[in-house]
Amino acid sequence: MEIKVCIIGAGPSGLMASIYSAAAGADTLVVETNTVAGRKLLLTGGGRCNFTHRAEPRELVRAFGLKGRFLSYCLHEFPPDKVRRFFQERGLESTVDETGCVFPITQRASDVRDILVREAGKAGVRFLYDRRVEKVEKAADAFTLLTNRGETVRADKLIIATGGLSWPKTGSTGAGYRFARELGHRVIEPRASLVPLVTSERWPAELAGAAIENVKLSASVKGRRVATSGPMVFAGNGIGGPAVLDLSRFLTDYLPNEKEPIAVSVDMIAGMDATIFERHLLSEVAANSNKAIANVLSAFVPKRVAEVLCEQAGCDANLLANQVTKDIRKELVRFLKAVPLSIVRTRPIEEATVTRGGVSTKEIDSKTMESKICPGLYFAGEILDVDGPCGGYNLQICWSTGALTGSQAGRAVITNTLTGC
Repeated sequence: MEIKVCIIGAGPSGLMASIYSAAAGADTLVVETNTVAGRKLLLTGGGRCNFTHRAEPRELVRAFGLKGRFLSYCLHEFPPDKVRRFFQERGLESTVDETGCVFPITQRASDVRDILVREAGKAGVRFLYDRRVEKVEKAADAFTLLTNRGETVRADKLIIATGGLSWPKTGSTGAGYRFARELGHRVIEPRASLVPLVTSERWPAELAGAAIENVKLSASVKGRRVATSGPMVFAGNGIGGPAVLDLSRFLTDYLPNEKEPIAVSVDMIAGMDATIFERHLLSEVAANSNKAIANVLSAFVPKRVAEVLCEQAGCDANLLANQVTKDIRKELVRFLKAVPLSIVRTRPIEEATVTRGGVSTKEIDSKTMESKICPGLYFAGEILDVDGPCGGYNLQICWSTGALTGSQAGRAVITNTLTGC
């Protein structure tokens, strides 16, 4: 099969790339392992799909930290407001929650996916579903792909949008890393990001499933102080929830570390400082003097959590409030404002929302997403060594890199055709 632009992967970045490639006038083919497009996309946001974040491009650049500079151009070219307009013009309005996450008004990830597939079809994109690319070669000015069914695809331009290693059941098996290496690229070791963390302490298991609406997590990594905030959930062998997932981005490069765990401090009363918390606690104690101290603390954290934290602070959870001394009260305040935990590893990468690491950005032109090593080769989405926090940031990477990659590859094909190159 002869094609102008071939895209491996029908995830969000691959679908967006196909739309923009075809819109540029290039004959475009997408090869997908699954029998349908966008399987991982359907799981995002708990099936609701927080598909971007309400922010200006410069804010996004800051949110991506050291990788922000590489992403700056594509984020300015295809920012969140343009993403929202893309879907709005195709009949899907969006809504923004209090944290800035943008969701389809229907609260259905399938609606986002269906628009992408439909738009690609309207643009003339062809799909080969249920095909696994076994081999990719570059000869002269063309790429040759061999599928598991013995089919051969010859393409002038190749876009690899295969995702990372997270949620492998959706098709993210890391095959794209192998193709990138075989075509000369360096791949930064893939690690779990936006993933629950495992503690050396056993007591969090007693609270598995219990959630705190707003905590602040702090840690020091290689002399750098990092902090995140938001909901936290206790798990069977550690902690999870949005605040923990965001913190995992900063810790994953230094894990696992059983001998020297990373110390994390959890402020369970993040909405007020210690002085104000103690004042409120005194008020609750006065109003509930004949109740157990754990019951009194349940005004601030769930009762189950209060009981276990009392024990960890060295206080009898059943001690009556009127028997709590000043020293005990101050110790409870100190402890709840800085609960110590020791992080020894992340949960497996298969459970991570996003893969950290991937194709080195040093070998990619940030204004085209084309390889600096292998002309005609482009990368889009999670396969790149870029990742962001929770809240729609990582899908924004997919849209921005996908749109840029597709338009650049498509235009390059048309330009070459017109000039006879």
